[in-house]
Amino acid sequence: MPARGGRWAGFWEQRARQLQRQVQAKEERIVELETENAILHLKLAEYQEMTGKSSHAATRFCLLCDEQEGLQRGTRSSLAQLCRVIQKVKQDRKELRSSSLDLLRDCQGQQQDCGSEIVTAVQGAQRHHEAVLAWQSKAGCLEQSLRETTERYQLEKQKRKQLHNRLVELKGNIRVHCRIRPALPFDKESEDPLSQNSSVSAEVAHAVDDETVLVRWDRPGHPWINKTYNFERVYGPAESQRVVFEEVCPLLTSLLDGLISENPSRSPKVAVSVVEVYNNDIFDLLAKDSCAVTSGVKREVLTTKAGKKEIPSLTYESVHSTEEFLTLVDGRLRLRAKHATLVHADSSRSHLIITVTLTTAPSWDSPANRQSDVSLLKEPDCPSPRQPATGRRHSAAHRTSSWSPGAAPEGPTGHMEQVHAKLQLVDLAGSECAGVSGVTGAALRETSFINRSLAALADVLGALSERRGHVPYRNSKLTHLLQDVLGGDAKLLVILCVSPCRKHAAETLQSLGFGTRARQVQRGPARAGRVAPRTPR
Repeated sequence: MPARGGRWAGFWEQRARQLQRQVQAKEERIVELETENAILHLKLAEYQEMTGKSSHAATRFCLLCDEQEGLQRGTRSSLAQLCRVIQKVKQDRKELRSSSLDLLRDCQGQQQDCGSEIVTAVQGAQRHHEAVLAWQSKAGCLEQSLRETTERYQLEKQKRKQLHNRLVELKGNIRVHCRIRPALPFDKESEDPLSQNSSVSAEVAHAVDDETVLVRWDRPGHPWINKTYNFERVYGPAESQRVVFEEVCPLLTSLLDGLISENPSRSPKVAVSVVEVYNNDIFDLLAKDSCAVTSGVKREVLTTKAGKKEIPSLTYESVHSTEEFLTLVDGRLRLRAKHATLVHADSSRSHLIITVTLTTAPSWDSPANRQSDVSLLKEPDCPSPRQPATGRRHSAAHRTSSWSPGAAPEGPTGHMEQVHAKLQLVDLAGSECAGVSGVTGAALRETSFINRSLAALADVLGALSERRGHVPYRNSKLTHLLQDVLGGDAKLLVILCVSPCRKHAAETLQSLGFGTRARQVQRGPARAGRVAPRTPR
């Protein structure tokens, strides 16, 4: 038994040790499992974290998928629409190709037709070019012919004018020129408001050509005026002072014939006198009073034994140059009677007469024993707007200038004789209406004398043109003083200066009528010159 018990004890002890080893192995295994479990828990946590992230990414992915799906749907719709458009474009292209082919065929046909027309046109252009060359050659010939004809015309015109002037000189007529001044700024400033608003032209006087003046004047309630006036020369507003001088120059030359031109070494003596006719009295503007101060001295006109009109004791001053002459005249112009009116700030109240006398002695047996007298007459001014007292005086709207070289019998041949040439410049005061000028008192009296003297001048011209037996020279001191000029054998040139403006139309017609009457005057033919009585040595 004990042996059996020993075996079982060893068995159980062995078994216990075996079980203990198993338990220990199990415990080790449990530890391993716990370690593995902990590791698994960690992995699980990691996996859970990764799962959360994956879920969020999956959500975003789903959203992206949804967006992608929407884009795909839009893309499919756009592709479908694009396909339809492509189909339409293909159809249009096909139609365009077809129409282009048709148009190309039409263009080719038209090109052929145009080519034929171009060939025809080129051939026609060549023919026209040849014709143009022929016409140009013909035009050149015509232009040359026109130039030659124009030159001949101008030459013949000049000859005609010279012959006409010679005829006028032989007949003793008064030559009349007319100058139309340009419109000035103050003409518009003082224009009648009714005429400013009217569609009618503000100018009534026009230079038709170099010999004709046309006046067109339409006044409400008055007959329409459409009248022409003919003179020896008409100057338009654009013509300069030089043009006027060139026309007057031949008359100046006639003044000096036989004096300076034939013997330049014998310079003539030049003397100047200046008088004014104021209130029908004659005043010597060169005379000096007892204090040697220049002042106007009253003079009278007397008739000499030879029938000539002279002013006894008239003062003459010698001049030796143009500057001296201009200075002398300018100083005496300041002494002239003037008065401001409503229409002119510096209105002349007298008639001014400047006389330049040239005297020289010709050589023995000289054929040039002669005299020529010249007078410059200025016809009445028309009203012009008042100017500032400090400004220069503007020329009046209407003014007439006359020029008269006269002649006298020749002296005996072979004696030393004195030869005279006389130039007279006459500036007439302007006629005026007292109601327009607004003058009163002494100025109104001046207006009365001015208008009466101008009326007397018109009466003298009328009597001369009608060849009356009696010419009323003595009705005015002005006409009495100018009797030798108006009724004698001197050359006389009248220059009318008129305004083109509508507001001066009445004065323009008055001046043109004056010039027409002057042009009708026929006097004795003007001789070449006269010899003054011999002066003893």
